[in-house]
Amino acid sequence: MLDSLDYVRFGVTLFSILDPFAAIPLFLLLTDGRSPGQRSATARTAALTVFAALVIAGFSGDLILRLLGASLPAFQVGGGIVLFLMALSMINAQLSPQQQTPEEASEATDRSALGVVPIAMPLLVGPGSISATIIYMERGAGWQHKGLSVAILALICFGIWVVLRLAQPIGDRLGRTGLNILNRIFGLLLAAVAVQIFANGLRGLFPALG
Repeated sequence: MLDSLDYVRFGVTLFSILDPFAAIPLFLLLTDGRSPGQRSATARTAALTVFAALVIAGFSGDLILRLLGASLPAFQVGGGIVLFLMALSMINAQLSPQQQTPEEASEATDRSALGVVPIAMPLLVGPGSISATIIYMERGAGWQHKGLSVAILALICFGIWVVLRLAQPIGDRLGRTGLNILNRIFGLLLAAVAVQIFANGLRGLFPALG
């Protein structure tokens, strides 16, 4: 088990990376013309897909690291860089290339299962969220740690469902400027966490730095 503050950091970090508010404009665009019930179903599918993808990534993290021949500190350094790049895009109120490329965006309207692709993947779940989940899941041991981590993932995905389900009123109330302000705040939080993860990885790779 980690310190309780570490689990709070995990939740804040992961919610900042997933940033469902950034997905509101695309969600509204892709679900334009659909009934409220259909939009709600799409939001539910997206949240469940995010939960399943991150749980699988978290529990297979050790296997992934062993297959890659990489240590956790090395993964922290790489993950910190990816998260920092995402944070810079969020601060600039732009969609990070690590989340969705222009080619993927152009294909979005051709998809029928919008909740899975492209809303859940790659818009919400991407290298940043997968890296953060693996890093935090591998920092602790035991089923209590795993169970609490999964509970945090479930809580975050519930928040994603709520935000997407209320995408229309949130978008109408905040507007593009309000959403950009939220994204910049999440970006600042994520930048600080990314630097800390990067520093922890460097200390693990080079103990003399500690």
